[in-house]
Amino acid sequence: MAKKNDQQLRREEELAHLEQMGIDPYPYSFDKTHSSVEITENFDDEKPEQFEKVAIAGRIMSIRRMGKASFLNIMDQEGRIQVYVKKDDIPDFYEALNLLDIGDFIGIKGHVFKTKTKETTVYGKDVTLLAKSLSPLPIAKEEIDEDGNKTVHDAFADKEMRYRKRYIDLVVNSDVRPVFIKRSKIISAMRRFFDDKGWLEVETPILQPLYGGAAARPFITHHNTLDVDLYMRIALELYLKRLLVGGFEGVYEISKNFRNEGMDRSHNPEFTMMEIYIAYKDYNWMMDMTEELIKHIANEVNGKMEIQFDDLSIDLSNKFPRVPFFGLIEEHAGKNLKGLNLDELKAAAKELNVAIEPGASSSKVLDEIFGEFVEPKLIQPTFVIDYPLEMSPLAKKHRTEEGLVERFELFINGSEMANAFSELNDPRDQRARFEEQAKAKAGGDDEAMILDEDFLQSLEIGMPPAAGLGIGIDRLVMLLTAQKSIRDVLFFPQMKPEK
Repeated sequence: MAKKNDQQLRREEELAHLEQMGIDPYPYSFDKTHSSVEITENFDDEKPEQFEKVAIAGRIMSIRRMGKASFLNIMDQEGRIQVYVKKDDIPDFYEALNLLDIGDFIGIKGHVFKTKTKETTVYGKDVTLLAKSLSPLPIAKEEIDEDGNKTVHDAFADKEMRYRKRYIDLVVNSDVRPVFIKRSKIISAMRRFFDDKGWLEVETPILQPLYGGAAARPFITHHNTLDVDLYMRIALELYLKRLLVGGFEGVYEISKNFRNEGMDRSHNPEFTMMEIYIAYKDYNWMMDMTEELIKHIANEVNGKMEIQFDDLSIDLSNKFPRVPFFGLIEEHAGKNLKGLNLDELKAAAKELNVAIEPGASSSKVLDEIFGEFVEPKLIQPTFVIDYPLEMSPLAKKHRTEEGLVERFELFINGSEMANAFSELNDPRDQRARFEEQAKAKAGGDDEAMILDEDFLQSLEIGMPPAAGLGIGIDRLVMLLTAQKSIRDVLFFPQMKPEK
């Protein structure tokens, strides 16, 4: 345990003094009736009877003691409100007020009025200490010079510390909490959209005997009773498709996935994914539905179709264009790579100065070239369609284009938002694709898929034609809240442990 500083020691002395006074610093409950915003937005001093009796609770963010009266600023989940107390009204507690600090939780019962400066305020007739804070908050101090320039001192601004101590970040940085409230609304809006169409929300296993549904390295754990290794899922796809085999015609899941891979501004090893599968549809239908979904959510949570990233404006209102994969590479990299074999692709990558690992497959080479030359250019919403077969082992072959599959990815602001297929339901073709993946894995591609015999057996039972879609929730939240890092939309992003 770290050595306690002077403020911590002082607060512990205050705690002891409060207990000597017979005040419980950690009571069990408080009957709160109103929120700060409910009061500040609705109080009318010409009709004060509406708020004659209120009970609010929250964290003390400032205290102004003025002899026999004091003003406090209280923060709850929704906002802040001023509280006024007089010694004459709370004689038994007023001495204890001198033992309270910024950060303590209190409950106040009283009525609402407006001060001479017209600030909506709760007149406290009863005050209850709800939790004594034993460590100080890093409250920023503002200084305004004679020219009106504002300087902030001691701000809790260090990014790494904010991610590690999110509970402090949420208290002291006012711009953080709205991002996470909006995250919740985005997920709720998506869920309502699906439910209103009659599609069923389901749950599938997190611990799996085989991992599949994506090209990624898994986390491995061990089940002691069964004495077997299990994998934390990297995708939802193969289990959701089994439900189509079982007779469901529209299923979706919103859940955590886990991939044992690097971390950057758009990747975290633990992330939230939505996948949905609809029987009797194809990728053309799914593109229409995806565009409708994104626009619906944007309108629900933002009330508009425009998103501003600094000086960059993204417009969701237009029809999302649909552009072929190889056409985009030729446009931005200047090379037609369609139909090239592995050696030819590696030679093209070398000419384009794209670094390729020695054991890379054709799929990996194409992905690296696309990521280098195309992705950063896809700022406005764009459906990239018709991928090469070797990049999409779970997608149905294109009905007219040899060597391609019916797959699309939605890119916005240079980032992949969604991935979708006309789903492969021919068990013979699927087995052959898995076998090709096994060869790639043997050749050094540790992200290649493994053969899942039970999934193949399910396809042999029969799966109807279907369209599937996956959306990374974290990236969607980044987009709709204009955040540049995935860590800014996760309450507790993965961090290297402190020593």
